[in-house]
Amino acid sequence: MDRRSFIRKAGTAGAGAAAAAATLATPAIAQSNPKITWRLTSSFPKSLDTIYGGAEVFSKMLSEATDGNFTVQVFAAGEIVPGLQAADATTAGTVEACHTVGYYYWGKDPAWALGSAVPFALNARGMNAWHYHGGGIDLYNEFLGKQGLVGFPGGNTGTQMGGWFRKEINTLADLSGLKMRIGGFAGKVVEKLGVVPQQLAGGDIYPALEKGTIDAAEWVGPYDDEKLGFQKVAPYYYYPGWWEGGPTVHLMFNKAKYEELSPAYKSLVRTAAQAADANMLQKYDYLNPTAVKSLVANGAQLRPFSQEILSACFDKSNEVYAEMMASNEGFKKIWDSITAFRKEHYLWAQIAEYNFDTFMMIQQRGNKL
Repeated sequence: MDRRSFIRKAGTAGAGAAAAAATLATPAIAQSNPKITWRLTSSFPKSLDTIYGGAEVFSKMLSEATDGNFTVQVFAAGEIVPGLQAADATTAGTVEACHTVGYYYWGKDPAWALGSAVPFALNARGMNAWHYHGGGIDLYNEFLGKQGLVGFPGGNTGTQMGGWFRKEINTLADLSGLKMRIGGFAGKVVEKLGVVPQQLAGGDIYPALEKGTIDAAEWVGPYDDEKLGFQKVAPYYYYPGWWEGGPTVHLMFNKAKYEELSPAYKSLVRTAAQAADANMLQKYDYLNPTAVKSLVANGAQLRPFSQEILSACFDKSNEVYAEMMASNEGFKKIWDSITAFRKEHYLWAQIAEYNFDTFMMIQQRGNKL
């Protein structure tokens, strides 16, 4: 065989082998990275760009990681279902996913709230530590699985503000008969102190405060609150929002649809969710300082809740927990886990973190920063 004939035949054989390899490889790649399009309904309007934006961050990262093969279309509250029906729509399979807060559904079962925020629980760092390293994700998914869902943390606002009040609240007596827009666990707690909880959608709060239909309202924090102009009709801006020390926003998925995903896609879903979780808190931490200064410049008067009020609310919260643990084993299991870690978290937090932050805050007040 001459040299040219050998090379020609070898080249033909090589091309055939390459084609065969490509034929074998393409189905394998397609099988592990298939085209998927999901719909996600948010509990938030687009105007709340930071909290609503958590779902968009999740969607963007998932698409980029799969070269556009796994896409999640994000819909604002009301575009498919009302915001407070997001989890129900996901359970039913109307959509494959939602971006919501567990405590919205606490009326069905108080255990819903434990994955997000309840009074005097953990701050944002504590919640993340418990979720990712204290078994919180697994415990909450044990509960969510009974609802046909799988959930992962998908955002956190940090400790929220205590709300807007038409008059100063100096003593416990000032709470008696106060009509306040406040929901969930907090509503049940403050009701024990004479407050009359009101359930109002975000768009209804301002006119209700302006007309005096309600006396106070809690929302989120400076960046989101500024958009609603509450300081014009209820100038006293109290802190902290003890009922939401570190509220986790969840990405929840229809369990059957999630289980259909390949291991690689499941891993990417968890990774993108954790990225969205971190991004939201970072963004709020960056935006809130400017917003609170702007609010004060436009009439907001910052006020701390008194120690008397905080202590009374803490005691009443514990009464509510005792009642719920006595009648709900699922609630008790998760709450026992949170409180066991809570004790350790605040032991550590008061050593290095607290002392460093306190020193730096003193420097800030002394205009040395």
